Amino acid sequence: MSETLIIFSRYPEAGKTKTRMIPALGAEGAAELQKAMTEHTLATVRKLSKFRSINLEIHFAGGNERLMSEWLGNEFDYYPQVAGDLGQKMRSAFDRAFKRDSDRVVTIGIDCPDIDTSILSEAFEALKRRDLVLGIAEDGGYYLIGLNRTIPQLFVNIDWGTDRVLAQTKKTAASLGLNIGYLPVLIDVDRPEDLFVWQKYKNRAND
Repeated sequence: MSETLIIFSRYPEAGKTKTRMIPALGAEGAAELQKAMTEHTLATVRKLSKFRSINLEIHFAGGNERLMSEWLGNEFDYYPQVAGDLGQKMRSAFDRAFKRDSDRVVTIGIDCPDIDTSILSEAFEALKRRDLVLGIAEDGGYYLIGLNRTIPQLFVNIDWGTDRVLAQTKKTAASLGLNIGYLPVLIDVDRPEDLFVWQKYKNRAND
């Protein structure tokens, strides 16, 4: 059985990433946050790959494959994100992974520093008995989505970037009769008021 973990990220170019953080951090600071949070997420992913055999994909915006691999290393498969909204991007990523014969696919971003190897493992294990796995974000969205087959309806008619994403996704899943598994509630670091979560992580890392 093949498992794939997809990480969505962006090349850390000032003024083009983490733009909602620019009022608090400036363009360079926001790009540095994007860089640091991506590297933290991938450190977690590397730990997971030491005890779980998974395919690792990075779907990126900005930059190019050479810049991404020079920055993050060669152990990942890199794919430019397709055009469209987040739903179109995720649907394309899932479709690609399943067409490459993956049996269970999990997708995350880099905005949730509290994602750890136990949560990622739990997501993959849950997909052995669930159709859909969601990591609930405190802001009304989700920080993780996992599937064991393509379900395109989950990625349309969703108000991406709002506090309605989780509720709308659950409503669609219920209409399809999907068996849903849920992961712990965590905080995404999307806005200046969320920066305390990242600072808390950095303080723990420095202890």
